[in-house]
Amino acid sequence: MKIAILTGCANGIGRHITGVLLQQGYAVTATDVAVSQLHQVAISHKWPTDRLLLLPLDVRSPADWQRAISDTLARWGRIDVGMNIAGVIRPGYAADIRPEDIDFMVDINLKGVMLGTRYLAEVMKKQGAGHIINIASLAGIAPIQGLGIYSATKFAVRAFSLAAAGELRAQSVAVSVVCPDLVDTNMLTLQLDYPEAALTFSGNRTLTVDDVSRTILREALDRKRVEILIPNSRGWLGKFGNLFPEIGFRLTERLRKKGLKRMSEL
Repeated sequence: MKIAILTGCANGIGRHITGVLLQQGYAVTATDVAVSQLHQVAISHKWPTDRLLLLPLDVRSPADWQRAISDTLARWGRIDVGMNIAGVIRPGYAADIRPEDIDFMVDINLKGVMLGTRYLAEVMKKQGAGHIINIASLAGIAPIQGLGIYSATKFAVRAFSLAAAGELRAQSVAVSVVCPDLVDTNMLTLQLDYPEAALTFSGNRTLTVDDVSRTILREALDRKRVEILIPNSRGWLGKFGNLFPEIGFRLTERLRKKGLKRMSEL
């Protein structure tokens, strides 16, 4: 039986992949800052209690991380997989974004992943095995106007994860960074009220949580790929655009109009 610890499990990708791992026979420590909501989810989804540990975890807190990892080790003795999934978004242009929104996104999206990776890596190095999976975004591949702070945090998650992957491979600890396009979660619903987020909606299709979970299982857990773009086509387009930023600026208005149209249809 493999042991996994996940963040952000009360909603979205974290909630879905918790259920998938439990179906596959994993024992799971599911965490979230909204722990009462997490308990309600566990009951409503009938997650098996014999292979489940529900814990409060504010990913910004080193003490919370240490407590969650300690409780997991006390219950099952090791950690095979750690997934840093928790994330937040507050759209806004660079000249308008509130300082408190900067703190909020940087602390949760970036500091939370860094802390989680740090404490998971410490355990996995001692074990001589393990796999850390960090959720970034295609906004960490190509910068998104109107979501500059969010995009910056996801660029940093990607950079940090790739660096950690290189550092830890000699200790048989794998690190994967997963960069999905727009996913049908509460984060999508939140952005519908913000025209600043129009570029997020410029793709042809919205991913489902099942799309993301299946890709994580196949490309990260099974194949141990370091960087995973979902979908590959949009990811590589973003990488290409980064080579020529001024050309990208010329395409932005057309993509923004497409995104606004899609937002009005959702």
